[in-house]
This record gives sequence, structure tokens and C-alpha cells, in this order.
Amino acid sequence: MPRLSLDDLYRLAIPSDPQVRPDGEAVAYTLTTSDRDTDENRTEIWLAAPGVQPRRLATGSLPRWSPDGRTLAFVQPVDGRPQISLLPMDGGEARVLTSAALGAGAPLWSPDGTRIAYGGPHGTVDQNAPIVADRLDYKADGAGLLRGITSHLVVVDVVSGASRQVTEGDFHAGSPAWSPDGGTLAFVAAMDDDRDLTMASDVYTVPAAGGAFTRLTGGEIIFAAVWWLGDTIVAAGLPEKVSHTRLYRVVPGTGATEIVTGLDRNVMTGHPGYPGATPQLLGDDLLFCARDRGLTHLYRLPEGAAEAVKEEGGQVTVSGVSSAAGVYAHVAATPYSAGEVFLDGEQLTAYAPGDLELFAPSTRVFTAPDGTEVEGFVLRDENRTGPGPLLLDIHGGPHNAWAPVFDGAHLYHQVLAARGWTVLTLNPRASDGYGEAFFTAAVGAWGLADDQDFLGPLDDLVAEGVADPERLAVTGYSYGGYMTCWLSTQTGRFRAAVPGGIVADLASMAGTSDMGYYLKEHENGGEVVKQSPMTHVDQVTTPTLILHGDGDDRCPVGQAEQWFAALRERGVPVRLVRYPGASHLFIVQGRPSHRFDYNERVITWLEQWVSGSPN
Repeated sequence: MPRLSLDDLYRLAIPSDPQVRPDGEAVAYTLTTSDRDTDENRTEIWLAAPGVQPRRLATGSLPRWSPDGRTLAFVQPVDGRPQISLLPMDGGEARVLTSAALGAGAPLWSPDGTRIAYGGPHGTVDQNAPIVADRLDYKADGAGLLRGITSHLVVVDVVSGASRQVTEGDFHAGSPAWSPDGGTLAFVAAMDDDRDLTMASDVYTVPAAGGAFTRLTGGEIIFAAVWWLGDTIVAAGLPEKVSHTRLYRVVPGTGATEIVTGLDRNVMTGHPGYPGATPQLLGDDLLFCARDRGLTHLYRLPEGAAEAVKEEGGQVTVSGVSSAAGVYAHVAATPYSAGEVFLDGEQLTAYAPGDLELFAPSTRVFTAPDGTEVEGFVLRDENRTGPGPLLLDIHGGPHNAWAPVFDGAHLYHQVLAARGWTVLTLNPRASDGYGEAFFTAAVGAWGLADDQDFLGPLDDLVAEGVADPERLAVTGYSYGGYMTCWLSTQTGRFRAAVPGGIVADLASMAGTSDMGYYLKEHENGGEVVKQSPMTHVDQVTTPTLILHGDGDDRCPVGQAEQWFAALRERGVPVRLVRYPGASHLFIVQGRPSHRFDYNERVITWLEQWVSGSPN
């Protein structure tokens, strides 16, 4: 059976956002593929049900069922802008519902099915007007300079298409949630004048017909999202600047109380690169996702209980959950599939590349020099013997985590394993899934607290005869790019380094990143010089390939330019590759040609500089 190649990027189909039909008998979902000819990521709406083959419904994403299940709302591009369309399920063509000037977001049906609420950008853009900033939140990765554009809530009548904007002002309204009677919308927003410095955000309500806001919380929690589950307002938030996300019950006039206690795991509500799902009700029980030892699992909190239990376990990572009629659907990735759709545990799809033989990682627990346990995953061809080349790949965040599943993005892992490499991924201190003390263990000590979490496991694999000490390489993206630079200042043992989306100078990062102030004050504890790779750049000798998005506002491209210039001036072999228009997340959702090129360049650089590696 053949092994995976980089060309298989254009064959992979990855489902997401499963939505159970109200009768509980079928699931609509988004399917994403990469189109080589148009160099675009194509999204389509598909329908799956037990016992029948999935079928395509439309081009678009974010499917949402009407309460009676007769109509499917979804988002599709119309004249270059995302708009909400309605697809009658008894036949007929989809009808475009919205005509929002800057586009519409995910649709949310009112309980009676007569209206749809959505959030979307509002304002007037003049590309030639001066950009005036009074706060630090004047730009955002993926959007760039905001130019006064704010996100607000709109309610549209399903029959007439008449719409009303129900929030306005100098703030961004988060995704809406309907009250059970359809008269009110809940949302999260940061409205304080100093919100760019405090991160304060709260839960608000507004009449669905428009009117004055009501603030339900008092600033003690940093809220990120809200849902109306039955009669209960449930919100996700952070109790501290650096902490696990928790779920809270929000009661008007009372405030917020934590729902899930004793779990000591991070609640995952789902974002690009961070799997998870929005909380759901299954009968009277609460379903939610949390990360445990690298894997994002689905948990159930029975009504009246204080402690949650895993609804499913095993070597799977859940991304997307919905429920209706006493059943639930979810998408799960496994070591052999980037995602499949399940309905009440029954697999409805088969998107795994079944004609390819994939390597599955083995789980290891290493011990750092100070005794800290560090979980990792070793991907290699177990039929090969003797020490061979090894690539250490470092995740971003730093509060993310590797999982022993096929992710469809880091294809170079499989290609290198087929060529005789070992790929080592580790979840060091600050990784998610190992408790909050571990999650916060590198605060104020990037590189200082966690570098031995990487070097110790390397020593173990060299001693075991798995890795050749003369053929070691390191790569990583975002925080992984930072750590790749940092490790190359601390040791000369790596024969090649490939940092992507890098951070090299935390001082300049603080004033140029869309999250610079937060990172400086709360992740780095204000001490940026001692934690910066640039402080120790004179010690670097490792040949380095820097890969960076030109439109990255999270880790601005100036970080790559600084590191490139510093290594070039010192005579270190170095190459800088910039991807035009690419944001920080381009390696998971950018242009297919950019993602292909990224994977290909990693492989080429490693085999150029790690001498003696197999072809």
C-alpha cells in the first residue's frame, strides 16, 4: 500500500461543524477540500444519515437547521461577500436571504423559526483615509487594520428579508444567543474604555427588536462566548489572565457561578488550530469538550452533578458537536483520519485516505531533568532499525498540545517517517491537557522553564538508539517557532532548524503584535529581554529556514526579518520565505499552494542540511 505524499493535500476532505437535524435522524456538516486549479479552500454543505451515502447539498459553510427541520440556513459567497442563504429541504434552489454590505456571519434561528440573528462587520472603509488609533486593539490577525470596522448583531425576517441592526457602538459584539421566548439576544462584548489593557469582557443582553443593553456580569471573569441552553445562560470565560477556560452559569442580577468543578482541564469551545465544540444540552445533561493529555474529549455533566464524566474516550480528538431529539453528532479525528462524522456513536462518513498506509504515533512519557513528566508522541517506521535522523516538532500556543491523531496539516510528518525519519512531538510545560499548574508553569519563563522538556527526551531517544545524535533537526510554528529559535541559541546539536511564524524579539513583539501587550504583561511577566532569542543570537550556528506569513499580525513578519538579518550578518546559513497575504493561521487554513510549499520546504531543508538522511 502506498504512503502519503504531499500531493495528497489535494485529496484530503475534512468534515467540520456537524449539525443534527431536529428529528435526530440526519446530520448536515461542512466539508473542506483544497482546489489545486483555483488555489482555494473549497467548502461545501453535505448531508449524512445512517445507512445512506452522504450527499452534497450546496457550496458554503456553517449549516444551521430551522426549528422544524424543513429549511437549512448556511453561509455562501455572494459577489465576494459571505451572505446567509436558505435551502428548502423539500426541493428547490437556495434563496439568498441577506445583503449585508460587508458580509454576514453564522446564522442562528429564533426559537419560532421566523427570524435569524447573525453577527457581522459594520462600518465604512476608505482605504486611503488615515488610520487613527486610541487603543491597542486597532488590528487583528486575519483581518488586518480594522479601520473603524466593528462587529454587530443583526436580526433578519426569514420571509421578507427585512433586517434590523440591534447593537451599535465602538465595540465588537460576539456571536448571539436567543432567549427561549425569542425576545432577547445574549452576547459577549468588551465595552470598557481600557479594555485593550484589562482584557475585561462581559455578558450582555439586548431586546431582539433593538434597544438598551443590559450588563449581566461585573468584570470578574474575562468572558469569550455565551449560549442560551434551555432556560440557562451558559458562558465560557477565564478567571485569570492566564488560566483554563471554564463554563459559568450567568443569572441576571446575580452574576456568574462556575458550572463544572473538580475537572482541572481546559474547556475547549473550538477555534482554528484548537479543536473543541460549543456546549450543548442532551436532555437535561450538559455536553462540552475539554482537553485531556493532548486529546480533546467530549464530556457529559449530568443534571444536578458537580463532576463531569467522559462521554467518549480513546485516541480521538473531537471538533464540533451538536444535539437534538436526544441524540448528538460530533466530528472526531483518529490516528488514521483527519475527521469523520458520527451520530450517537455511529460513523456516517469515510473520509480517511483508505488507499494510503499512514504511520500511527506511539505515546511516550519522558522525565525532564527536574523530574517533571513530559508526554510525547513518536512517529516512525517501526520496521526500520538502528539510529536515524530525528525531527523535533514544537507546537504553538504555548497553551496548545500535540495529539496522536492525523491532523491533515503537518503532512511532512508522514513523508519524513516514510523516508526513515523519526518525528518527535512533545507537550512540554505550558501545554494544555495536564492541569492548570502545568498550563501556567512557563509564565514569565519562556525558554527558561521549558527548554529541558525538549532536550531531555532527545537524550533519551539517542540513548535508546532511535535517534542519531549527528542527525537531529528542530522545527515549530508560532510559539514553536519561538522555541526553535531559542533552542538554536542554547545548543549546537541541531543540524537544521525551521522556525515558522516566529517570535525572535519579545520587546519589539510587544508593540507590534495584535496581542503584544497581553503577551508581554501576562505571559512574559514583563521580563522580555531575558526570554528573547535575540538576546542570545550570537550563539547560533544552526542552518535556519524561516517561514512566515506576510500578513501575520499575531507574530508580525518583522520578527522573521530581525532573525533573518541577525543570522545573515553573523554568517549563519539562513533563508527567509515570506508568503504574500498570509495570516498567522495560514498553515492550517491558508492558500493550498502556500500550505503545500510550507510542507515541501521543511522536507527539502532538512534533507539538505541533515547529512546522511535517506532519500
